[in-house]
Amino acid sequence: MQAFVRFRVLGALLPLLAAGCSSLVPRPELPPEVALAPAGQTLLDERIAPVGRVVLRGAEDPADAVAPMAAAPAPVEAQLTGPQVYNMACNLCHAPPGIGGAPPLGDAAAWEARVAQGLDVLQTHAIEGYQGQTGFMPTKGGRVDLSDQEVRDAVAFMVEQLGQ
Repeated sequence: MQAFVRFRVLGALLPLLAAGCSSLVPRPELPPEVALAPAGQTLLDERIAPVGRVVLRGAEDPADAVAPMAAAPAPVEAQLTGPQVYNMACNLCHAPPGIGGAPPLGDAAAWEARVAQGLDVLQTHAIEGYQGQTGFMPTKGGRVDLSDQEVRDAVAFMVEQLGQ
């Protein structure tokens, strides 16, 4: 019981001691030449402005207290090409020598059984994911932010590399 009381007393005193010690450490003052230009100060003030405030019932009209929502940025409409998708996503597993059972780019022997199923089946497996005997293809290669068409184009690109 006495140990419990000691810990409670220490727990109450520690924040006070920490606050007292921090006031003993001098804080450096910035020289006048380091001061921000007025435009920079305005930008800084906007950045650190509060995002909201507390409004008590009856104090003022709550509708005035609601800050306007910032408009969501427009999504990027540019679609990636097959080679771009391969380079940013597919090559993690499909670059030679291939990992996790993924057939390497350009290895016709590794792709033979897969290509025999048809391009539509390959694209469906790439989009939806597939568990095969030799490995696992995650949905969209783990990049669910890609569109189905971008994944189709990447698969078509990899199959095209077999003929070269």
